[in-house]
Amino acid sequence: MVAIPKIEGLIAAPFTPMHVNGSLNLSIIEPYARMLVQSGVKGAFIAGSTGEGVSLTLTEKLDLLRAWGAVDLPDLHKIMLVGGTSLAECILVAKEAAQRGFQAVAVIAPFYFKPATPQALADFCVQVGEAVPELGLYFYHIPALTNVHLSMLDFLSEMDGRLPNFRGIKYTHNNMMEYRQCLLFNNGQYDMLWGWDEVFLAALAMGARGAVGSTYNYAAPLYQALIAAFDAGDINRARQLQDQSIAIVELLGKYGGIATGKAYMRAIGLDCGEFRSPIRNPTPEQYEAFLRDLDRIGFYPYATPLPDSASH
Repeated sequence: MVAIPKIEGLIAAPFTPMHVNGSLNLSIIEPYARMLVQSGVKGAFIAGSTGEGVSLTLTEKLDLLRAWGAVDLPDLHKIMLVGGTSLAECILVAKEAAQRGFQAVAVIAPFYFKPATPQALADFCVQVGEAVPELGLYFYHIPALTNVHLSMLDFLSEMDGRLPNFRGIKYTHNNMMEYRQCLLFNNGQYDMLWGWDEVFLAALAMGARGAVGSTYNYAAPLYQALIAAFDAGDINRARQLQDQSIAIVELLGKYGGIATGKAYMRAIGLDCGEFRSPIRNPTPEQYEAFLRDLDRIGFYPYATPLPDSASH
């Protein structure tokens, strides 16, 4: 059995920076990447849910990929979400990622014409992975958004041994039993990256060592401290830090959802613009109330610091 390389630590899911007119603001990418590395983040999961990958045109997605590919930071592991509805487009973007210095690509389940079985999903993923054998391939399991509810344990069984560069799953779901079973599958063969920031401590208790999340963009020090407390056996401290994470995530819901993440980025000094329609963004009045809430929950001591030369 060939050992699968596994990622330990935090992988941020970066926001796609945009100008006021909604066009991509690629000039922010380089300082954004340096900010992540300096905060101890191990990698970037590009064009995922947080990065609005499904809202980008193919041209924009390739431009975003090239901008991140041009970032020369050897300590930053780059994973590109290549798509999920068009197999041909997934392969095209994956091949570009292979040319631009990425270490891996990820695929979501086709969410219009949906795979009916784990085998059908595996067949789709294998075709992408075979096109870029030099890159690792992850499956991004997020049934709340794709509405594809297939057993990930059965999916691993279908993938096992079929694709040498298959790495594992970005698991963004609340089935802790299945997550644990996937971690143990075939003697722990595959990399199971946890995807729900607000219950990260529970995932650590289940055996997680790597995670992909949106709040790691702007609150990485909080999660670094949580991991350290857990590893030291200080569960009470780890719970307190998870409570702080929950308070941060609660504000996402209070001010409209995923777009509030860009409000967090603006608050720490890296303005990434707004989310595209149909996502609703906080109004100016809501943003001012949001800033007051950041003080109320004690956010800033846990905030990701910007590099000195980053754009404000």
